[in-house]
Amino acid sequence: MSLVQFLVLGALMFSFGVYGLLVRRNAVMVLLAIELMLNAVNLNLIAFEAALRTAFAGGQVFAIFVITVAAAEVGIGLAIVLLIFRNRRSANVDEMDLMRW
Repeated sequence: MSLVQFLVLGALMFSFGVYGLLVRRNAVMVLLAIELMLNAVNLNLIAFEAALRTAFAGGQVFAIFVITVAAAEVGIGLAIVLLIFRNRRSANVDEMDLMRW
């Protein structure tokens, strides 16, 4: 497969993630949309690394860093969503105004 096919797939995945982020009202679905966007970035990083074939392996290093940050984001984000769900009995993003003045 060529580099362009991977880049188009990554762009489509990122676009679906942005659409999910803007349209969804459930906080868990918003977190999933963010994960989809991060996976699209990982796909592009690995595709560029495979195309350039450098000895540094920068794309793979950055992809592992993004995976680490995504795992931390899921853990902390899901904990926050669960705590808000316990207090409010809803995981709607529109109803999360706990930190509003």
